[in-house]
Amino acid sequence: MPTNIKGPGIFLAQFAGDAAPFDTWDGITKWAASLGFTGVQLPAWDARFIDLKKAATSKTYCDELAGVARQNGVEITELGTHLQGQLVAVHPAYDEAFDAFAPD
Repeated sequence: MPTNIKGPGIFLAQFAGDAAPFDTWDGITKWAASLGFTGVQLPAWDARFIDLKKAATSKTYCDELAGVARQNGVEITELGTHLQGQLVAVHPAYDEAFDAFAPD
């Protein structure tokens, strides 16, 4: 049986919102740590927490995101890509219906 789990983690997207502390990366990671979580899954589609284009081109930016989390008492365990991963291709008949998931 694996024994490398270091503590509980939480998927932050279910708590993200427009009010503090759920509206910023700094705030939500502090909140998660205050509840005893040691790991967080970062919702990659939420621009309040991550700029994907910037993350794709800047290791410094990624290090800063991880640093904020670490400073607040949690580690990023993974990127949640639920929305980005839903569509690889869409038949033209369904294109308009799926624009929310994959806009032009």
